[in-house]
Amino acid sequence: IVSVLAFVPSHHQSASWVFGHFVNNTGWGAKFYVLLLGLLLAQYTFTGYDASAHMTEETKSAATAGPRGIVTSIVVSLFAGWLLLIGITFAIQNYSGAASASVPAAQVFIQALGNTGAKLLLLVVIGAQLFCGMSSVTANSRMIYAFSRDGALPGSQFWHRVNPKTRTPTNAIWLAAGGALILGLPYLWNNTAYVAVTSIAVIGLYVAYVMPTFLRLRLGSRFKAGPWQLGRWSRPIGIIACVWVAFIFVLFMLPTVSPITHTNFNYTVVAVVAVVGFAGIWWVVSAHKWFTGPKVQGTPEELAAIETELESLA
Repeated sequence: IVSVLAFVPSHHQSASWVFGHFVNNTGWGAKFYVLLLGLLLAQYTFTGYDASAHMTEETKSAATAGPRGIVTSIVVSLFAGWLLLIGITFAIQNYSGAASASVPAAQVFIQALGNTGAKLLLLVVIGAQLFCGMSSVTANSRMIYAFSRDGALPGSQFWHRVNPKTRTPTNAIWLAAGGALILGLPYLWNNTAYVAVTSIAVIGLYVAYVMPTFLRLRLGSRFKAGPWQLGRWSRPIGIIACVWVAFIFVLFMLPTVSPITHTNFNYTVVAVVAVVGFAGIWWVVSAHKWFTGPKVQGTPEELAAIETELESLA
């Protein structure tokens, strides 16, 4: 995409425009506020690297391969995402036309390359989205499997079953795919609802990412480091990470357009309250009485018993 946008369009924006021009179409007067909202674009990019962690039970040398996969994906996202944003920005032909479009990036492609070239690039985008969706379903289904194995989900006995033929948690996979489909349906009627779903997903991811870091900070010297560690840099980087996640947690729930109406209101805060409220009420009413934490299955005897059961069902 970057290569095509670099060589095909007859006109490119100047570097001073790309890195120095400021456009505020939100209705909010404070430029700094709009600048903060712009940071969210990068936060969307830096998600999904937890997939390596969710696949560690199916990974060789997981204690080092899992963290290496996480760090590598972050570095790749940093450079590839930055180049993509720069490439699209340089290729903008008519800013007002692209900004007013329902899908601005697609409009930039059309203005820079024409309909045929834009459609070809969008095929690349669709392919990338397909792979992202596969990764998300894979990671989500492994989380569903792990939580249901621990008895932490309604209907846990059904969701944590492993298909004896494929050796994968098929029921959890279908739950993940079905849930994603339901959450995506509001976009057919209301773009704001879809944005809220996306925002709560990113908020949930970052809170989940930073919780182990926060707990590690609380343990201090009592924490037993594994083979992959940051050494003396662990505490300062951990503090920065916790502060940053707390900052963007608020940022994702701020209104993005003024004046605020029912059609452009940021419903992320409603979704956050609903999810946290449901989990909190369930914990107080029921879960605290029986949930004891993760059930570790790692001894040779336990793994042999699971293997024997799967072979008998195959």
